[in-house]
Amino acid sequence: MKLGFVSAILPDLSLEQVLKFAADEKFSCVEVMCWPAGKAERKYAGITHIDVTNFKRGDVAGIHDLIAKHGVEISALGYYPNPLDPDRATAAKAVAHIKKVIRASALLGIKHMNTFIGRDWTKSVDDNWPRFLKTWKPIVQLAEDLDVKIGIENCAMLFTNDEWPGGKNLAFSLAIWRRMFNDIPSKHFGLNYDPSHLVWMQMDWEKPLHEFSDRLHHLHAKDVRLNHDALDDVGILAPPLEYHQPRIPGFGEIDWGRYLGTVKEIGYKGPVCIEVEDDTFGKTLKGRKEAVRVAGNVLRPYF
Repeated sequence: MKLGFVSAILPDLSLEQVLKFAADEKFSCVEVMCWPAGKAERKYAGITHIDVTNFKRGDVAGIHDLIAKHGVEISALGYYPNPLDPDRATAAKAVAHIKKVIRASALLGIKHMNTFIGRDWTKSVDDNWPRFLKTWKPIVQLAEDLDVKIGIENCAMLFTNDEWPGGKNLAFSLAIWRRMFNDIPSKHFGLNYDPSHLVWMQMDWEKPLHEFSDRLHHLHAKDVRLNHDALDDVGILAPPLEYHQPRIPGFGEIDWGRYLGTVKEIGYKGPVCIEVEDDTFGKTLKGRKEAVRVAGNVLRPYF
């Protein structure tokens, strides 16, 4: 396994600065954000450390040179939109860019990209399903043709009023993953697994590691703290931010020794990338760097 972090927390820095910071802090890899250049559509989105919009073979050498210079690998290219958005034009743009990220990952030899399935949040899972299949079968086929593994993060994207009631990412539960992988059985289609999302949904975060061990393409390391008094007040049907807070590993509910011990037990050998959404360290660049640094110090002994 290799310990890294997600570049979304450092939008102020260039790719070279991100890789230098990773090297200075003894991280082995970074998941690099590849949103279309422009204004962010939500927090932690819209971050472009590699612009894949018109990415060509001639662009590869420069990035490989940075990787070699700093001795830090790119674990995957990341882009997390809603490719099933009810606005068809928005969805089409997301799908087109996902395909560009897949092609860039293949050209770079990284062969991993991470994203969301998406969802029309006003409709049920069953009502989303035909469109999910129509949208995702060609995407997965492209990834298979280029030998790129797709990691779907299991965040429900159900935090703000505009995401209510269904959330903007279909792939949030074990039952849905089983159905998803049954209907699109390609081994290039798997998970970018984040245990913290299961905690606030009152689910066992260890069970999926065993059941979906052959679908774990990439892992995120993020923690969460539940406010049980608030949960008693508002109940699980309230927007989740009313009763939980994202934290860095070691500052929340997850037993990281147990988590990484299980990951090793099932034979996973890929990247584990810290994802920082913890505002308790402050919103400045200095505070966000410190959050990455502290989380690395918490997890590094397990590696």
